[in-house]
Amino acid sequence: MRLAKVVSLLGVLAMTVVLVFGFTQGDFFGEGSQLLAMPWGIVSLVDLYTGFVLFSGWIIYREESRPVAILWTIAMLTLGFFAASLYAFLALQSSAGDWRKFWLGRHA
Repeated sequence: MRLAKVVSLLGVLAMTVVLVFGFTQGDFFGEGSQLLAMPWGIVSLVDLYTGFVLFSGWIIYREESRPVAILWTIAMLTLGFFAASLYAFLALQSSAGDWRKFWLGRHA
């Protein structure tokens, strides 16, 4: 479980750095329109958002509170795997070393 916590924290750190870089150095709408103009840009976005939806499904399943699950899902769809990494780290922390509780949350 310790390795999973390290990996999730590294994900939070990496995503923080690249999000700050992207928002301070990039042109979100200009570059986004270029991305959508390329077939592999579209493939990449569909792939990415498929992952977001699947990860959000896990969050919705394991969370006790629907409003909390909805907020995490919105975070996933806007902040991407920054939110996923943070959620995974917090779920690891709250599971107290129990993998079943980590994966199943309220259903464990």
